[in-house]
Amino acid sequence: MHPARLDHPHRPLVPRPALWTLAALTLANAVLLVLVAVRWTPLTDMDTDVARSLHRAAVADPGLTHANRILTDWVWDPWTMRLLCALVVVYLFVRLREAVLAVWVAVTCAAGTLLQQVLKATLDRPRPVWPDPVDSAHYAAYPSGHAMTAVVVLGLVLWLLRRHGAPAALYRAALAVTVVSVLGVGLTRLWLGVHWPSDVLGGWLLGALTVALSTTAYDTWSARRGRP
Repeated sequence: MHPARLDHPHRPLVPRPALWTLAALTLANAVLLVLVAVRWTPLTDMDTDVARSLHRAAVADPGLTHANRILTDWVWDPWTMRLLCALVVVYLFVRLREAVLAVWVAVTCAAGTLLQQVLKATLDRPRPVWPDPVDSAHYAAYPSGHAMTAVVVLGLVLWLLRRHGAPAALYRAALAVTVVSVLGVGLTRLWLGVHWPSDVLGGWLLGALTVALSTTAYDTWSARRGRP
């Protein structure tokens, strides 16, 4: 008769759904990056068709275009998002006394900004050019910094709310704001004619991958040390 085994079955520290999510996001980012880099004709044709249609609509509706400029320049601007990130970091430091988590969030936001700038400089993708532009933007087109920054910052906020057991009503409200903001900022960039659709998609995907990598790494590190 063998003694009863007291050890528990080995359980991976990184849950399988998290690994699948990371793999899917990595693959999606890699495929889109290659298609943009090689200027795959079906993608560039789609980008051009959508951009032209939206630009015609933007020129024909200056009131709505002005509203989009306010949203993109003030409400969903990357610096507005970074200010939100800074406030979250301060709250984690001062109110919750979670210095490591605060630094982790700050580094994640900074890494997202660095990644987008490196990719912009590397690919150097031209932005749309119009004879009658309704707005202008700096740096290269891919990926959309507005879209990526919104996903990174708001994605981290959602993760923090869930991690700290926020009330369901608060979490649902934050989720709704995140969805509206992420979709909205992408649409404003397209409406104003400063990005191709694949730039916005790239920003969303890269932002999601940045959040997934950061949060999975932190959760794994916490589990190894028995931290809550």
